Amino acid sequence: MRKIFKQLHIWLSIPLGVVIAITCFSGAMLIFEKEITRMVQRDYYYVEEVWGEPLPLDVLVAAVEPTLEEGRKITGVTISDDPEQSYKVNINTPKRAAVYVDQYTGEVLGEPGRLQFFKDMFSLHRWLMDERPEDKDAVFWGKMIVGVSTLLMVIIILTGAVLWFPKSLKALKHRSQIALRKGWHRFWYDLHVVGGIYATLLLLAMALTGLTWSFEWYNKGFYKLFGVDTEASAGAVAKSSKGGAKSNIENPYIHWSDVVREVESRNGEFVEMTISKGKVDVKSSNCGNQRAKDTYHFDSATGEITSVERYADKASDSKAKGWVYSVHVGSWGGIFTRVLWFLAAMLGATLPLTGYYLWIKRKFFKRK
Repeated sequence: MRKIFKQLHIWLSIPLGVVIAITCFSGAMLIFEKEITRMVQRDYYYVEEVWGEPLPLDVLVAAVEPTLEEGRKITGVTISDDPEQSYKVNINTPKRAAVYVDQYTGEVLGEPGRLQFFKDMFSLHRWLMDERPEDKDAVFWGKMIVGVSTLLMVIIILTGAVLWFPKSLKALKHRSQIALRKGWHRFWYDLHVVGGIYATLLLLAMALTGLTWSFEWYNKGFYKLFGVDTEASAGAVAKSSKGGAKSNIENPYIHWSDVVREVESRNGEFVEMTISKGKVDVKSSNCGNQRAKDTYHFDSATGEITSVERYADKASDSKAKGWVYSVHVGSWGGIFTRVLWFLAAMLGATLPLTGYYLWIKRKFFKRK
């Protein structure tokens, strides 16, 4: 049986190793995208100086509106708990677009956009930089290759764990250490075998959650396993996103600052708050489900809070996808788990390379 696992491990790894290495490396590069982007483009994300109280939101929105091209509209404003961070004015198109504004002076800081490096890393990670076909029924080959490789990566990881398993407690010590002073060959061997076992659980978590974006059948089955009906929850979201009738209020932003102050007084500490038409979403922690939020609904005409949806009271359907995302990117435990996920993903990127080295060494450079 061990021989079968070994052959399975080797012959799946040889054709798929390069794709797995690229997927792991590009995923690792994306983990600290937010911090790196804000460091590189600091002038957009931070104000020069904190000047007392921020200007009213309707004033800030009025400063941004004239800078937008025809067809682009303001959908909301995101406020950080850090007074030095500029306000993010969200725009309807393109997806996730935003203009940043100094909340103390009203100066429009600009629309930074995603750094090209991270655009490329994301494209590599999801579909090997392949272009999405215009025909929806056509095979998206880049996405398919990444998905199949990730699915088979699970088998590679599990067979690798079986092969690592020591036959005795005495052998466990040698199977748990990476030798640093016994030559390069031994180092690469230990990095592959021992390093791989240390990263096994994290790589499995990344792979099993990542597959929910690769295959519809897997997505449905995965969530169903946890009692979540994705079709029912998607229908509920679509229904709620349609909203009500168009607002006839001359200035729909007039009460936004009052609403934000009221929500702050009710909610207490928060990490991030996004106000949009008729509602305020409040994120209260950098740990756990990164998409967890309390939602306050308000009357746009009066600014009165009409209802509150606490995250703790929401159905499991609305929580599941946020948890899957948080586990996949390692953000559920704050900076500690993000560092662990980064190291595991980088180690995952080296495993195919060390595996190729060991296989070539054994296959073509056998000692006589």
